[in-house]
Amino acid sequence: MNVLLVSQCDKRALTETRRILDQFAERRGDRTWQTPITKAGLDTLRKLLRKTARKNTAVACHWIRGQDHSELLWIVGDGRRFNTEGAVPTNSTTSDVLRKGDENDWNTAQDIRLLAQLAALLHDLGKASLAFQQRLQDKLDERNRYRHEWVSLRLFLAFVGTDNDDAWLARLASEDEASETDWTAAGRYLRDGVDENIERHPFRRLTAQAPLAAAIGWLIVTHHRLPLIPEPRRDGNGQDWLGKRANRFESTWLEAPLASVAHDWNEIDQRCSPMEALPYWQLAGALPVVASAWRTQARRAAKALLELKSRRNEDWLSNPYAMHLSRLCLMLADHHYSSLGVDKERKPATERVRFLQRDQAVFANTLRPGVMNQSLLEHLLGVGHTASLIAHALPNFERYLPRLANHRGLRKRSSDARFAWQDKAFDAATGMREAAREHGAFIVNMASTGCGKTLANARILYALADPQLGLRVSYALGLRTLTLQTGRSYRHDLHLNDDELAVLVGGSASRALFEHYEAKAEASGSASVQALIEEDSHVLYEGNVADHPLLSRALANPEIRKLISAPMLVCTVDHLAPATESLRAGRQIAPMLRLMSSDLVLDELDDYDLDDLPALTRLMHWAGLLGSRVVLSSATLPPALVEGMFMSYRAGRHRYQRNRGRDGGAERPVEVPCLWTDEFGVQADTLANGDGFAASHARFVERRVARLQAAEPLRLAELLPIDIVARQPERIHVEFAGRVRDACLRLHHDHAHPDPATGKRVSFGLVRMANIDPIFDVASALYTQAAPEGTRIHLCVYHARFPLAQRSAIEAMLDAAFNRRNEAAAWQLPQVRRALDTHAEHDHLFVVLASPVCEVGRDWDVDWAVAEPSSMRSLIQLAGRVQRHRRKLPQTPNVLVFDTNLKGIEQRDGRQPVFARPGFETERDNGRFLLASHSLRMLLAENEYRHLDAQPRIQPRATELQPRDRWVDLEQARIRAAMLPVPPTPTTHSTRRSAVPAPRLERDYAPAAWEHPHAALAGVLPQQQPFRHDEQPGTTLAWLPDEDEDDLLPHRVEDAPGSRRGEKLYVPARELLHEVTLSVAPGISCWGEFDLPSLVGEQAEAQDLPLDLAARRFTTVEVPSLKENHQGWRWHPWLGFTRQR
Repeated sequence: MNVLLVSQCDKRALTETRRILDQFAERRGDRTWQTPITKAGLDTLRKLLRKTARKNTAVACHWIRGQDHSELLWIVGDGRRFNTEGAVPTNSTTSDVLRKGDENDWNTAQDIRLLAQLAALLHDLGKASLAFQQRLQDKLDERNRYRHEWVSLRLFLAFVGTDNDDAWLARLASEDEASETDWTAAGRYLRDGVDENIERHPFRRLTAQAPLAAAIGWLIVTHHRLPLIPEPRRDGNGQDWLGKRANRFESTWLEAPLASVAHDWNEIDQRCSPMEALPYWQLAGALPVVASAWRTQARRAAKALLELKSRRNEDWLSNPYAMHLSRLCLMLADHHYSSLGVDKERKPATERVRFLQRDQAVFANTLRPGVMNQSLLEHLLGVGHTASLIAHALPNFERYLPRLANHRGLRKRSSDARFAWQDKAFDAATGMREAAREHGAFIVNMASTGCGKTLANARILYALADPQLGLRVSYALGLRTLTLQTGRSYRHDLHLNDDELAVLVGGSASRALFEHYEAKAEASGSASVQALIEEDSHVLYEGNVADHPLLSRALANPEIRKLISAPMLVCTVDHLAPATESLRAGRQIAPMLRLMSSDLVLDELDDYDLDDLPALTRLMHWAGLLGSRVVLSSATLPPALVEGMFMSYRAGRHRYQRNRGRDGGAERPVEVPCLWTDEFGVQADTLANGDGFAASHARFVERRVARLQAAEPLRLAELLPIDIVARQPERIHVEFAGRVRDACLRLHHDHAHPDPATGKRVSFGLVRMANIDPIFDVASALYTQAAPEGTRIHLCVYHARFPLAQRSAIEAMLDAAFNRRNEAAAWQLPQVRRALDTHAEHDHLFVVLASPVCEVGRDWDVDWAVAEPSSMRSLIQLAGRVQRHRRKLPQTPNVLVFDTNLKGIEQRDGRQPVFARPGFETERDNGRFLLASHSLRMLLAENEYRHLDAQPRIQPRATELQPRDRWVDLEQARIRAAMLPVPPTPTTHSTRRSAVPAPRLERDYAPAAWEHPHAALAGVLPQQQPFRHDEQPGTTLAWLPDEDEDDLLPHRVEDAPGSRRGEKLYVPARELLHEVTLSVAPGISCWGEFDLPSLVGEQAEAQDLPLDLAARRFTTVEVPSLKENHQGWRWHPWLGFTRQR
């Protein structure tokens, strides 16, 4: 390729870029270079330019594609020195003639700045206490009895006293000399645990007396953590750990949570004596409030707030947008300024110099234990100034971030007829671009598997983005595997590098193993990568963050940088959820900035557990609140789930429009542009309420269902009766294994195909089981039951309870075997080929016995499947793995579903839920969601299961749902109960106690997130409805090398006592593991036998790690926790782990 390079650098940047460019290209002028170059060479050049880029760097690269055509490839540095095509202006001025940059639609920007600034001046006053100063001096190591932010709140409320907002602001703005007694006088300064008969709940009176003081007080007390409901210990001996889910519920926690906040919402109440509490309230020196420098800043802020109140007397606590962004500015300023220490010459950092104060005796933080860093006065002044700068820079900060623009791969029309629907969706999104800029956008992508949803989502949001600015998008998924696969898809299909695409998953070991096996697949030629640059040429606008008051401080933190810098982020939703779920302040900063600066895709939303939907609804609400456009992407979205998410998003947009817009925040209807798309067509509408959205969604689904019904089915299902007479669980599992074996042999007979090399009949099948523990016993029994003569069964067990390296090896093997896009490839795989050549039998079944982990996140294509049922959702997901790639129409059933599951066989009385964990059955609500029967023949109509596709999931029956009698209705009813708001209960005049039921907040009730905006002022919802909460936390095991590194020995992984940095303790656990002995019957073989020491050694070599460190990273496994009198775990290298009986 022939490229032209243009440098618009100046000063030292020009010299540096000339040095680099001269090594790659020939000069055509003082600032122009031209050369033929390879793609790899150009990438190297760009990396070198980026590595040495500084404030005055600006280099554009043009691809000369013909005599009359060139195309901008990229710009490194300051993109403002070129236009969108890379042209250089004839004349320019640094004067902002139009002053367009000063224009923004932030109606409450001044409110946010002043609230953050004044709160910053007050937020750490409590650090002046004797106890805190002793802690800094390393003289006190007891747990905090009262946190410094609660003491700060009490000091501020002492100053406010009984005044209203005008009065205390006037005193703060006064030129009179400051007196410390205004802050510490007896009767004003109320000290918890010391003074008797004081008001424990300071916000009860304050919110009515002085609403602005209440808002400032909330910022002070929450700048480290949100208030949490105190829960007593079960034994009644004091307060349990802060954040534990409360067993009781009060409606005021949602409607007016601040009214209940006392000091035990901020720190555990240790029931100390007045003498023990006193050091937390005694001052170690003069308060900074008497210093002239502090008074000057505070006076300026108070005068501005008085003037603001005279124009707009806002109820700030009722404005979550203003409050949470003020808190964001305060948190970011506090984190940034606290990180400033001394330079190499032991002098204070440059940014600190203007705030340094002499002769200070009270300090805010330390460089290291016992060595003081910032005085408290300096800290308050510095944080106050920084918070003001950050808040002032908040409007339009996203314009300074890197963006993806002019991407041909996202713009070009599809040449494949299968993906032509993407063009229609792209065109429809382009048509609603202007409306979406003003009102947001809510997009539903329900295209079927294999139709290119992942690329379509990016194309739709690219069409909605401002062409002059480019695309920023966050793609949030539920599973690490799906996240890595989606990131790989974008990286390969759109040719994005690490600067343009960030892929974040929770476990670095999982990612390392994924990339290791991906590299092996690439090297073996089993993976194909499109490498035509003309298909995806694009420009990365790198942004200009060096001088930006917000971004220069935020991006100095590497954790924040990796989340918000890349234009396209593919991550597990856990990286964005802290925006609403984090109870610790610092973790909210990065995801909030990401939501404010990019659009959001929630993929496979219906695959989450019902108890996780409230947290995802809160995330959707905040996406609307912070201005994102959103895409829901899944082929099996139930209507109630989509409707609930729309109402949550719309409620967030309503709050957003009160604070943003050209009409000065005037109340206006929220009319959200909506778009539905699938492989059959597109539908667009603008909707102002939930009822209108539900009707539009129903019309789209009706058309989709009609098209699905007209298509030939790829999956035919049949229910299998299961008549097991045994009563003991062990015998039940053995009999069940026989039924599984018979089902597999029948399906193999109907769907086997010949091996091209030997003519042997081969099939690949998947047996899905509901829970991990029974898999161990069923697989053990299968190994002991001989196959029919002339038949060989190759059995692979797959679930989460294998050491990480072994599980990843199994996944890599199955991913390769079940990639059937090229049918001939499967026969060449070493393990398949070896099995066929080694064994003389004519029929070969390759069977995977798997937990529900096989249903999602695996791009597999099998010939047939057998299911132990849990829910219709799981059946549809499992069926999606049958003929996924080849799409051959079956003549006989290729999915067999047992009439009930193992729980239904073991609990024959029918009084307990059996389609639960996983499943939707539950005893709550007086048995409303408890099935009357557990036989699918009684619960399913033939048309609901015969052709397994998304229809039962996406279109409920038009008649009233019968959740006790119909399996499909149970799912729809549970999702409706979780996602749609409950109508208000009619008031009753009965005087009986039973007439008023106790208030409840169900774990899965999602509308509380947007019905009660005040709830976000405390951590009540994340505490009561936690995301990914595991009620039965497990034990972690790891295999570490012995002294001679000849063998790996099992250890239990525990947190080291007293450790604050996550150090782990490895306790030998050989006596807790009981290896079972398998008596393998004739005709049965293990498929996927991996030696753990060999796998760890391979990773140690590949990752260049010591064997011990590789073992710690790659051999961990989560197993059920030990109970009382528990004897350990059973295990086998072929079967994984389960509880010891």
